[in-house]
Amino acid sequence: MAINKIIGMIFVILVFICEWAWLDYQSALQAPAVIDHPVVVEIEKGDSFQQITDKLLAQNLAIRPFWFKVIAVQKKAVKKLKTGEYELAAGLTMSDILTLFEQGKTKHYAITFPEGWSFKQIVQAVESNPYLEHTLRNTEDESTENALAGLFCPPLAVNCNPEGLLFPDTYFFERHTSDLSLLKRAYDKMQDVVQQEWLNKAEGLPFKSPYEALVLASIVEKETGAQVERPQIAGVFIRRLEQGMLLQTDPTVIYGMGDNYQGNIGARDLKTPTPYNTYVIKGLPPTPIAMPGRDAIVAVLHPDHGDSLYFVARGDGTHEFSANLKDHNVAVNNFQRKKK
Repeated sequence: MAINKIIGMIFVILVFICEWAWLDYQSALQAPAVIDHPVVVEIEKGDSFQQITDKLLAQNLAIRPFWFKVIAVQKKAVKKLKTGEYELAAGLTMSDILTLFEQGKTKHYAITFPEGWSFKQIVQAVESNPYLEHTLRNTEDESTENALAGLFCPPLAVNCNPEGLLFPDTYFFERHTSDLSLLKRAYDKMQDVVQQEWLNKAEGLPFKSPYEALVLASIVEKETGAQVERPQIAGVFIRRLEQGMLLQTDPTVIYGMGDNYQGNIGARDLKTPTPYNTYVIKGLPPTPIAMPGRDAIVAVLHPDHGDSLYFVARGDGTHEFSANLKDHNVAVNNFQRKKK
């Protein structure tokens, strides 16, 4: 009789323990582990499940280590957690966190290369970004620009100069992404865009290659920020090329001056020969002078069919177009007086 009572008591205790464990498990399963604000945690290569748990606890998350391991075993996720940096939003449960780690939904950062930037500006932005892995800084005895030139030249460019070969856009990346891989993405996208638009180009354009179109697109990009004007600007330059006229565009002079440019162009600068001074050289400069966006590329491949050969800035971001030198001089004098 006494034995039966003992067995009965043990059974009751076991039932109680099981019920308590079940309720505790359900509580752990449903309770938010991330309480007040988002938390960033990084899983590094070689981290064990225990090390990952310790990192979560170090961030003061409401992690129940035993149940966290039980849930991971149930989800068969113990050895499937992917490396990377994760941003854990407030309200996530332990199960949510494991799902995030298992799916590899890491935190992403963004870097923007604006239209019209030079290659040098892009390199400076990349080198100063704290979330990229900086491999290019290890180059010795040469600048980063020179070190990259050979990587980004063929097959689009005929001159070994990476200017204009990176597509302006916003790029998202994970922490520790290498600077080179990011630049390679921008390079590949520019090639894709140029080749795609080249296939749809208008007939009779004076370009021998997509690269020449890219060169002119970079000039159009620097000449105007008004999207509606780009086909007109492109039309002017294309007609000047077809008629053997000098392009005479200030942005190419500025690019050719390099660090000597201090904000103003003088008459002497317009007469000083450089490979980029289109007041002196005929035709296109040897390379792009900036990164053109898709609108500028489309503009030079589908230019305006007017008769304008000249344009002058109005001072409000737009331009006055003229078909002959007489009208152009009138426009120049008119807007110069207004400016004064």
